[in-house]
Amino acid sequence: MAVYRLSRGRVGNHLPGLSGALILLLDHTGAKTKVRRTSPVMYYEDGDLIAVAASQAGQPTNPAWFHNLRANPDTSIQVGGEKRYVRARLVSDEERDRLWPQFVAFCPDYEFWQRLAGDRKIPIVILDSRATTVGVSA
Repeated sequence: MAVYRLSRGRVGNHLPGLSGALILLLDHTGAKTKVRRTSPVMYYEDGDLIAVAASQAGQPTNPAWFHNLRANPDTSIQVGGEKRYVRARLVSDEERDRLWPQFVAFCPDYEFWQRLAGDRKIPIVILDSRATTVGVSA
């Protein structure tokens, strides 16, 4: 994460071998601990829409950042050299049906991870803008 921040996202901005699997840094505050953390996550972007999937590589439980966002939805992300203030919200079933194929398109592993997750339907979270974008200093 430090390299991503220092390089303003020029290094570490996608998964090796999958140039479409873009990565952002997601800040989140612990639901119980109130400790601020940052997690690198793959994202889908379409215009102003930014969405992330809580896949946890198909584990039976959702990642900690997902629980933290449910408890504290107002947060920030870093996309490349830009810091953005966002509010996280869980997508509706209709939105998920529309967005899920986009995640599979840029990272086919999502299909495998959903099978691994079994009965857990991998949630998708939209990160809605709540303020203007701010440049991140190098």
